[in-house]
Amino acid sequence: MANAGLKPVAGFLLMLNFCMYLIVAAVGGWAINFAINNGFFIGSGLELPSHFSPIYFPIGNAATGFFVIFAVIASVVGMGAALAGFHHVRAWSHESLPAAASSAFIAWMLTLLAMGLAVKEIDLNGRDARLITMEAFTIILSGTQLFYILAIHGGR
Repeated sequence: MANAGLKPVAGFLLMLNFCMYLIVAAVGGWAINFAINNGFFIGSGLELPSHFSPIYFPIGNAATGFFVIFAVIASVVGMGAALAGFHHVRAWSHESLPAAASSAFIAWMLTLLAMGLAVKEIDLNGRDARLITMEAFTIILSGTQLFYILAIHGGR
């Protein structure tokens, strides 16, 4: 590609994003496991509570369940997009750009969705310290993923 000056920037952002997506997925996996182990248990003959939600998390607030699910999905897609990005940074050619750019864009869109839910969760208050970390990483990832997309397109 013509401008190889942005290749180190794209490589750094790619590694940073991959590590942050991995952390978000790990914390999200912990939150899902905690919710499964400590959620509602409805036995035979018992009725569902009036405030029952199928995405109930005993930690956090009403937005926690949706945030965790979408953040984990965005993290898995983001790590998958990073694999295409690793190939593109290694090859740095016009042939590898479409796969890296399109998968990075999809991961960014999902990250923005998770970021919106993180902002709602922050607005509602009452969260665990691990969830605060997950929210912060998701909000930061929405920016760094955009900068990564701009870096690989700037190298055209």
